[in-house]
Amino acid sequence: MSIVKVKCLDGDDCQVRVIHLDRVEQARRDTVSEKEIERLSSIYKILGDPSRLKIVMALKNVEMCVCDLAAFLGLTESAVSHQLRRFRDLALVKSRRDGQVIYYSLDDEHVAELLDVGLEHVSE
Repeated sequence: MSIVKVKCLDGDDCQVRVIHLDRVEQARRDTVSEKEIERLSSIYKILGDPSRLKIVMALKNVEMCVCDLAAFLGLTESAVSHQLRRFRDLALVKSRRDGQVIYYSLDDEHVAELLDVGLEHVSE
């Protein structure tokens, strides 16, 4: 391997370029399937929009119907319904019918934990 001068993060010039094969192999062993990567990417993409993030945050502690969410967010019921459908497709929210009203909540505790970890990180 040839010596290559590269700029290090601290501004110093590194004189050696090293590939740690044991670390590369570990990363390969620990990697997940492309299908899982795509699904996780989709979850982060959908949560990357402030309005959609507000929806899941609102559902963190209380179930709400489309009308409740629309009033809370100042959006149309149609827009909220569209987003809820996308959340259901990714198993982020679930629904429960009570007569003619459908209530939405987070699908499971993992979704709440995902939100909690993110909030904890941005609060540091």
